[in-house]
Amino acid sequence: MLVVGLTGSIATGKSTVSACLSAPPHCLPVIDADLLARQVVEPGTPGYRAIVNYFGPTTPDLLLPPSPNDRDGGDRPLNRPALGRRVFGNSEDRKRDRMILNGIVHPAVRWEIYKALLHYYIRGYWAVVLDVPLLFESGMDVICGTVIVVAVKDPTVQMRRLRMRDPHLSSEDVENRVRSQADVRAKARQAEFRGTRNARGIVLWNDGDKSQLEREAHRAVGCIRDSSPRWWAWLLLLFPPIGVAFAVWNLVVNIWTWRSWERQIKGKHVE
Repeated sequence: MLVVGLTGSIATGKSTVSACLSAPPHCLPVIDADLLARQVVEPGTPGYRAIVNYFGPTTPDLLLPPSPNDRDGGDRPLNRPALGRRVFGNSEDRKRDRMILNGIVHPAVRWEIYKALLHYYIRGYWAVVLDVPLLFESGMDVICGTVIVVAVKDPTVQMRRLRMRDPHLSSEDVENRVRSQADVRAKARQAEFRGTRNARGIVLWNDGDKSQLEREAHRAVGCIRDSSPRWWAWLLLLFPPIGVAFAVWNLVVNIWTWRSWERQIKGKHVE
């Protein structure tokens, strides 16, 4: 089974591409890390308790107000905008808090991702989309045969789209959220470094309209199918030793590529 990593940055169009890949004619299953990140911090979960224990004492509005119908005294859901204001930004305190929040959420999400991958592998899917905003940052790209990055060339495009999508955010909130994430153009370069000819790295530039992005997404699936046909997926499923060997080979190639990328980046910094 081919794991297709899908990433980008906030308001670059990743959700549009994800919806396109999951709809006919492709009908690829999508493992949405953002959705899993919400589920692993729902009231009553270990992630929820860890967030409340750390952020609660210094964030008075961390939890939503109790509902008028809430008479059982259960845990109140997290106030996500308040938590976002606490962790988004470039100050040292916010960077530290964001690192702590990621340390709570990411391990739980990673475990849910592995369970979902096993589920789709057993069901015989030829490919699955792994939708992870922090794909490179979390190191999840090393398990992907292909990585798709949805990017824009101008950060102001992101800010404008984010304001349109979330009008409740202030200009400062919008800028903090965009600046807090890694430059999506760097992610695009890293995807291209994986290899564009063999479809191991694909970049979808989304500076145009939605229909143009959808056409590019369909074209990307065609390239991926050519590089990993359905018969190959069935071969890996029916002969597990071959599947295991290919998975190990893919992991080795990705780790070698990642290390080469890191050396290249360090070399540029030295210069």
